[in-house]
Amino acid sequence: MNRKELIAALAGKTGSTKADANRNVLALIEIISSTLKKGGKITLSGFGIFEVRERAARLGRNPRTGETLKIKAAKVPAFKAGATLKAALNSGKK
Repeated sequence: MNRKELIAALAGKTGSTKADANRNVLALIEIISSTLKKGGKITLSGFGIFEVRERAARLGRNPRTGETLKIKAAKVPAFKAGATLKAALNSGKK
């Protein structure tokens, strides 16, 4: 599902217009981004946790030349699925 399809599904599910659904999706993305940028995390019970993780500096390799490169440490966004979401995805599997 892409962003356009998400907006259409949200509008259909809530009975709102696509314009309202688009504003809601944009607001949600902005809130998540700004919270993570500040170093915070967002916990949605049953769904999961959005957080920032630290990636350590490491050595990499240029696949074309084989040259060794230094890759800087970085902060990366991460999502950890909650128990309810995991159960929903795995229901019916044995």
